[in-house]
Amino acid sequence: MAVCCAPDCGKETTSSLKCPVCLKNDLTSVFCDKECFRRSWAMHKAIHPQAGTDSYDPFPEFKYSGKLRASYPLTPRREVPDNIARPDYAANGEPVSEFENDRTQAVRVLNADEIKQMRIVCALGREVLDIAAAAVKPGVTTDEIDAIVHEETIKRKAYPSPLNYFNYPKSVCTSVNEIICHGIPDKRPLQDGDIVNLDISLYKNGFHADLNETYYVGDKAKANKELVNLVETTRESLNLAIEAVKPGLPFRNIGNIIEEHAKKNNVSIVRTYCGHGVNSLFHCQPEIPHYGRNKAVGTAKPGICFTIEPMLNAGSFRDVQWPDNWTAATIDGRPSAQFEHTLLVTEDGVEVLTARRKKSPGGPINRIK
Repeated sequence: MAVCCAPDCGKETTSSLKCPVCLKNDLTSVFCDKECFRRSWAMHKAIHPQAGTDSYDPFPEFKYSGKLRASYPLTPRREVPDNIARPDYAANGEPVSEFENDRTQAVRVLNADEIKQMRIVCALGREVLDIAAAAVKPGVTTDEIDAIVHEETIKRKAYPSPLNYFNYPKSVCTSVNEIICHGIPDKRPLQDGDIVNLDISLYKNGFHADLNETYYVGDKAKANKELVNLVETTRESLNLAIEAVKPGLPFRNIGNIIEEHAKKNNVSIVRTYCGHGVNSLFHCQPEIPHYGRNKAVGTAKPGICFTIEPMLNAGSFRDVQWPDNWTAATIDGRPSAQFEHTLLVTEDGVEVLTARRKKSPGGPINRIK
């Protein structure tokens, strides 16, 4: 069964309606019906190759905030074998179970078996992130990293959680330089001096893992004082917040810890996106804002799994979205960094389910004085 190529659809379909331009370029793009085709044409045509060029900017009229540009055409959606269990949104892009949970605002406390499954999937998520991170170097495209993530996820009999979540087209989010989050892997090669965030999520045995790290690309990035201050401050702010997690901690206090460290190092905190509960649902309660004096509801209790994932910017905290309806960039074009772990509240503290290993690529470097 094919999947509708309309960016706002993503449903499985038996339709035989195909894009004629794609067919001329040896591509197969199937649509549910003529309505899907007409409605999505403005976005869909961006994937078509343009004569005389291997890659191009699909949004030439968009006023980008920084130097980064989208580099299309995107590669076709990667296939997931039929024998791999899927979350409910894999078929049509709609996480119905999340919608239902949102109406109750319930924070789930996991039992012993559910915690065991979370440990398993989070360990696999760490494996996949480390393999993808090992490929980060100048000249590698983010689409090539997406292929690695997809293949390694499938090898582990898991489903790449981002794929078709609200119709997201890829298996990983790759956010370069001024991109805050949700960057779509494309044809742009990474360059010496870039930073890139790899946001990995896996679904296996009914549970999701969620983690990300920001990596330096080449020696130029490690020699850039602004980038090093930004990346290391973001890394440290996550670690400081994790140290405070224990039963009884008000979730609103996490943002106070992150903001205090961010201000000391002259970086700002993105407010549009937050940490979240994660279990059998990809995103759910509790919400974990990363800025101070927030109004987050609830306190940490043993058995709750959630993420902390601060996004810090070198300049303004404000963001702007690209026309792909996913990519979030800093409003001033200055760089952004992010780190994320999935956490389990224990009886006396916290367990980092997605913790780095001794041989994990990346890791902290010394600040530049």
